[in-house]
Amino acid sequence: MAALAKVNDPEIRRPITDLDMVKSIDIHPDGTVRVEVYLTVSGCPLRETITRDVTAAVSAVPGVTRVAVDLDVMSDEQRQKLQGKLRGGQKEREIPFAQPDSLTRVFAIASGKGGVGKSSVTVNLAAALAAAGRKVGVLDADIYGHSVPRMLGVTGRPTQVEQMIMPPSAHDVKVISIGMFTQGNAPVVWRGPMLHRAVQQFLGDVYWGDLDVLLMDLPPGTGDVAISVAQLVPNAELLVVTTPQIASAEVAERAGAIAVQTRQRIAGVIENMAGLACPHCGELVDVFGSGGGQVVADALTRVTGAPVPVLGRIPIDVRLREGGDIGVPLVLSDPSSAAAKQLISVAEELGTARGLAGRQLGLSPV
Repeated sequence: MAALAKVNDPEIRRPITDLDMVKSIDIHPDGTVRVEVYLTVSGCPLRETITRDVTAAVSAVPGVTRVAVDLDVMSDEQRQKLQGKLRGGQKEREIPFAQPDSLTRVFAIASGKGGVGKSSVTVNLAAALAAAGRKVGVLDADIYGHSVPRMLGVTGRPTQVEQMIMPPSAHDVKVISIGMFTQGNAPVVWRGPMLHRAVQQFLGDVYWGDLDVLLMDLPPGTGDVAISVAQLVPNAELLVVTTPQIASAEVAERAGAIAVQTRQRIAGVIENMAGLACPHCGELVDVFGSGGGQVVADALTRVTGAPVPVLGRIPIDVRLREGGDIGVPLVLSDPSSAAAKQLISVAEELGTARGLAGRQLGLSPV
């Protein structure tokens, strides 16, 4: 049992002994050990991973000569018990990140218009945070233009345990997206209430575990999803992504100014596509102009009355796009590149501490 306690369920990321997944252990005189393990659902996509990890853990015990792993499936009653355990005994669905005692920092990554690289920034920040040892999740809230699974290289599908959804992961980042529930490349044709419900389910029904950081990739603009996120997770901080072009900056300013109405904090501005290094001489060419990020930061500082910094200026790098196409973020494939260094620097600033905003401190006036 001590050896099995080191085996984590690959989806829930907790020891199988804590999750009551060990059905039985039989030890024979010749050193053969037979372990029966409960799977949460039949046809579990990670059954081979569980079998491999259990075999490796038990094989390391002195005196064991052979390991046989048998798999069974939890009953409805056992799954309900597991669901209650994962929810901390809470039967009602709730959004854990909106609770007063949540220490997870939630960043809603917004842009005024599409095509500024918001999703590329999101996946690279997530990968950089995870590589630094943070527990990270990404919620692809861009329902119409979902792209995060491909860009992070997520190939698994969500698993449902009772009313809970276990998100797949890649590069140690948990990910959920509407694209995991659609057939092929079918479009999502929904209106406001359905969009709100989808975001609500992704926040409340997905088992995220104890995250340090949750990144939410919002659709461009100030529409239904942005408003829903502000209502469902009022402590979420905004990250505004723009390009240096002044026309783009003006639109990005509107996306950030929504924080005044929703009373959200703006963590900062990220300027993407901030120049292209000439492949011959190395001189930086301002393809999309310059200064747009600072223009947005200054405008949002005036509007909100609080300082809004420019967190990073990410230069154009073809490999950033290539990494998104193959599912390997640039911060992992070439962390020494100029663009990756900027993204890693932003990730370091965002991941410095877990969030305390809104937490009850138990103080009372004298």
